[in-house]
Amino acid sequence: MPWNPEIYNQFKNIRFAPFFDLADLIAGEKGMKAVDLGCGTGEQTALLSEKFPDATFLGIDASAEMLARSASLETGQLRFEQATTEDILDREEQWDLIFSNAALQWSDDHATLFPKIISKLTAGGRLAVQMPYQPGNLLNRILHDLAAEEPFRTYLAGWNLPSSVLTLDEYAQVLFENGMQEISLFQKIYPIVAEDHATLYNFISGSTLIPYLERLNAEQQESFTREFKKRIAAAFPKLPALYAFKRILMYGRKMEAGL
Repeated sequence: MPWNPEIYNQFKNIRFAPFFDLADLIAGEKGMKAVDLGCGTGEQTALLSEKFPDATFLGIDASAEMLARSASLETGQLRFEQATTEDILDREEQWDLIFSNAALQWSDDHATLFPKIISKLTAGGRLAVQMPYQPGNLLNRILHDLAAEEPFRTYLAGWNLPSSVLTLDEYAQVLFENGMQEISLFQKIYPIVAEDHATLYNFISGSTLIPYLERLNAEQQESFTREFKKRIAAAFPKLPALYAFKRILMYGRKMEAGL
């Protein structure tokens, strides 16, 4: 089941708020060579390229559907490529800025991934990352619990979306041990005010729900989504409802040689 940019962008304003917070953390330098890991439709990468007009940017994403919108945004300063984060990290290439907004939560084994990302920074290079804190977000927990129960556990052959997202303490230690300084690391709530339960369902249906549904046939999908919607309604009995959506933001600069 491919990503649907139309559904994803229903919550564009909500998804852009952490992007701007993350971008504000970056202390740029002239002539930066930058990569945006998981750039989606490329709109945010384009905004970054405007913020840092002396930098060159590469936006990468694994989804052809999301990248289909990026071609019109390309300039001499900005280009896009279909690739995974892992593809980029396997290249013999380094970057002055590695940026990723709401994408790395899809990658496995962050205790191994983040040291590898940091190794791709030049001396003095910047790392700026934002991710939903999946273990602390209620809709994620409801979805995970539902998939672990029968008959859905059987339908999914025991599969359940694991979260690779670490705690703040663990990320702080990883950054420190891998030579990052000027570390800024915090969790922030980005509230979603929902007038109805469909809003909450639609928010997660454009992202985390996708890998569950793509493993189910049409009849199973209908049963799964029906039960998921019932549990959302039970978890948010009062309307309008406030969903306290938690995200982790991190920024740091790689220590220069000899310091």
